[in-house]
Amino acid sequence: MSEVVALIPARAGSKGVPGKNIRPLGGHSLLAWSIAASIKTKSIDRVIVSTDSEEYATLARELGADVPFLRPAELSGDSSTDYDFVLHALNWLRENSSEPDYIVHIRPTTPFREPELIAQAIKQFKSAKTATAMRSVHEMSESAYKTFEIASTGVLQCVGSGITSLDAANNARQGFAKTYQANGYVDILLTSFIRTQGLLHGDSVLPFITPVVTEVDSEEDFSYLEYQLLHSPVIESTLFS
Repeated sequence: MSEVVALIPARAGSKGVPGKNIRPLGGHSLLAWSIAASIKTKSIDRVIVSTDSEEYATLARELGADVPFLRPAELSGDSSTDYDFVLHALNWLRENSSEPDYIVHIRPTTPFREPELIAQAIKQFKSAKTATAMRSVHEMSESAYKTFEIASTGVLQCVGSGITSLDAANNARQGFAKTYQANGYVDILLTSFIRTQGLLHGDSVLPFITPVVTEVDSEEDFSYLEYQLLHSPVIESTLFS
């Protein structure tokens, strides 16, 4: 049977929202939300937290996750990449236990998840023989083709095209292609691909379309998530009942 490991990154440093990975939301830290969703996903065999913090490691173990190693400081800074911490975890697992076939990348900054959807994503990815990875996305409320950037001359231009004539961007949204935003709900990585190509995702990435979810990047995001919890208590009971 293929081993599936959930890997949850939780470094201690965060400049935007200090300590956000252990920030309480509805009485549970962001880390707790992700650990609970992973543990309740039956197709996940092991839940590992990758952290550089002894405090976070202790909390993660109390919540039922494994923390078999601490991530080195040089892989835990603002410039560290997802590839860095994933490769570090895979190397440790290969040297100390066994390397999994699949990594389920679960980010604490997207706390509201349904274990059934995570399991569905894993099943879909396993059945896709040529996919290099899977990333969760949701449809953007406005097509990216209707958005703008600022040109070097200081005027607006259509994003990605260099076109400064903006009238066409006012056309009905139905006339534009749907675009999707990665949301951190559940990404699935293939160990064999990472090992052979030195990449996480590659060029054949399957989409897993989820409901619109909120990622935590600001205090306003926390406030909105608290509002959601207040009006939909089933979000909490699904994971913590």
